[in-house]
Amino acid sequence: MVKGLIFDVDGTILDSMSIWMNAGEHYLNSLGIEIDYDLASIMFEQTMLETAQYLRERHGIEQSDKEIIDGINAMVYTFYARDAMPKEGVLDFIKEAYRKGIPMTVATATDKPMIEAAFRRLGLHKYFKKIYTASEVGSGKDKPEIFYRAMRAMGSDTKTTYLLDDAFYSLNTAHNEGIGTIGVYDFSAECDTEKIKSIVDIYIEDWSKNKPDIL
Repeated sequence: MVKGLIFDVDGTILDSMSIWMNAGEHYLNSLGIEIDYDLASIMFEQTMLETAQYLRERHGIEQSDKEIIDGINAMVYTFYARDAMPKEGVLDFIKEAYRKGIPMTVATATDKPMIEAAFRRLGLHKYFKKIYTASEVGSGKDKPEIFYRAMRAMGSDTKTTYLLDDAFYSLNTAHNEGIGTIGVYDFSAECDTEKIKSIVDIYIEDWSKNKPDIL
């Protein structure tokens, strides 16, 4: 019996990965800098501090690392506050889980103010017991601590919890801990689709067409 659901946000609940893939380029454009290389793939593997250092050194930007991070975050925050929308069909699943009294939490690498801005606008706050972020926990989803905190909040354990996520590294961490795993397709992780399918218990191609039958 399912006693807890841990949700990733970007690419799982919200159709929001595009902002992260383009944020660095948009920031450089705001400074009058045009680029002809794939910055998104570089940023995907870096922390925000590493990205700031990379941009400053490669493009000779005068701003400090903090100013660069703040500039990128301001653009991203605006997207969450005004534009980010749920993936089609996901709210039906969340509402059904809520109606059945199944506790839900969030585990995300995105900073909490951005998630909260989107959740307030979309009315999603009431469905989740708590939002856990990698920065607050002190480690990312490549380590299990964030999932164990979420389970403690829900009163569930590895045998009664599912993680819903679009990223292989996160799902792999949960899989290795014995947590149930539900992979969610997102274009940003398309290159990892087969790896994800090889480790998850359930795979969702499209929330509007194949919701997991676990509730």
